[in-house]
Amino acid sequence: MRCVRIVIETGKPIPEVAEELGVHPRTLHSWVSRRRRNRSASSHRSVPSFIGAELAPPPAAAAKLSTARIETALRRADRIRGVKESAAELRTILQRPHLRQDPLVEQAMGTQAQRLLATLDAECVSVDQLADACLDAFRQHPDYEVITSFPGLADLSGARVLADIGDDRARFADARCLKAFAGSAPVTRTSGRSTVVTHRRVKNDRLASVGFTWAFSALVGSPGARAHYDRRRAAGDRHAAALRNLFNRFLGCLYHCLQYGDLYAEMTAFPILEPVETAAA
Repeated sequence: MRCVRIVIETGKPIPEVAEELGVHPRTLHSWVSRRRRNRSASSHRSVPSFIGAELAPPPAAAAKLSTARIETALRRADRIRGVKESAAELRTILQRPHLRQDPLVEQAMGTQAQRLLATLDAECVSVDQLADACLDAFRQHPDYEVITSFPGLADLSGARVLADIGDDRARFADARCLKAFAGSAPVTRTSGRSTVVTHRRVKNDRLASVGFTWAFSALVGSPGARAHYDRRRAAGDRHAAALRNLFNRFLGCLYHCLQYGDLYAEMTAFPILEPVETAAA
């Protein structure tokens, strides 16, 4: 996203960039941290082929890469820590003897790798541009403040929720209809003396997907959501079932807030919290 690129490439403070672009500082901080974690967690096994393909496609040319050129490529890829050590390790890997192809075949495969990387770069740029356009449109919607007031819902995830549930207040007769549409409400099947309660398989898969990440992200920012999840786990629910139940709870709150224009209130959503034991000083 553009705001993340500004922080990483220019080194500007996160609060300053957040104020300029109208993004919450904590939200921007989480995006930047996630971007840097993803970069630093990249596997060394996959990096050598990427670096070699970007700088010098054929294996013979990749083996001649200098440590300085590899360091430059790593820094251009937002690698921050351990650049020199990684560059030395990559140069050693690229210089190891291995099976080779005919020089013409290697040249052709290197050219293909370069074009594939160029296509990947273009796709990444398009994704960032679409995300920026989506954020700009979402921030102008009247439901923006309500949706993003919920813990675990940022701009992109909130836009996904709005896109799937729509802004027609008459679309869902009540909160139960919205929960069934999202697949968070369980299904009860009865046959004779047998009663089985299972999760709903026919649902809006996109909304169910963002609901899973919504509930999971809310565990950090909402004490009530964390307590609710822990109670469900203690009752025997598995991780996915507990998150689905929490998502179901959030959808009921979201339906009410959208109907009346109210912002999310933690004590209203989770009025009963489990007591937290504190150690005596």
